[in-house]
Amino acid sequence: MCNLMQRVQQACDHAHRPASQVRVVAVSKTKPVSMIQEVYDGGHRHFGENYVQEFLEKAPQLPADIQWHFVGHLQSNKAKVLVANHLDRAVSGVGRQPLRVLVQVNTSGEESKSGVEPSECVHLAKHVKQDCSNLLFSGLMAISMRDYTSTPENLHVISSSGILDLRIWSRLLELTGFG
Repeated sequence: MCNLMQRVQQACDHAHRPASQVRVVAVSKTKPVSMIQEVYDGGHRHFGENYVQEFLEKAPQLPADIQWHFVGHLQSNKAKVLVANHLDRAVSGVGRQPLRVLVQVNTSGEESKSGVEPSECVHLAKHVKQDCSNLLFSGLMAISMRDYTSTPENLHVISSSGILDLRIWSRLLELTGFG
């Protein structure tokens, strides 16, 4: 973990950006509670779970000041709101701080990728913000194309996805409290 944090600091120095603006989330999916506790004992506080069931099993066994993030995908587009509601109810039963969630956006349009369509990200983020009191909308997450390069064709895929639309970003910034 120390090596990772040093690399983050170096990248921030190179980018002339304060490291305090970067949050490293240790994804703890499939890892035992003992390993998470070890990383916690080393000073790390942000952990991400990919599966609701693992979160529900692990969270009660670990310190209350851990900041949990849900990094898993939700199933079909039609089910995303229902799954968000289910996750909200599950988190309420654990009795912890709200679970931070990122809305995954499928910017490439690939069938193999999960996530909402760019045009749906504001709707889902708004639902989480307004209707899921045990979830905290924390931003967006996107996974690029496997063969992504800075070619005009690939940049066109991202720009045509709609995710670069400033109207979307202004609404998302309002939802996160930064707008």
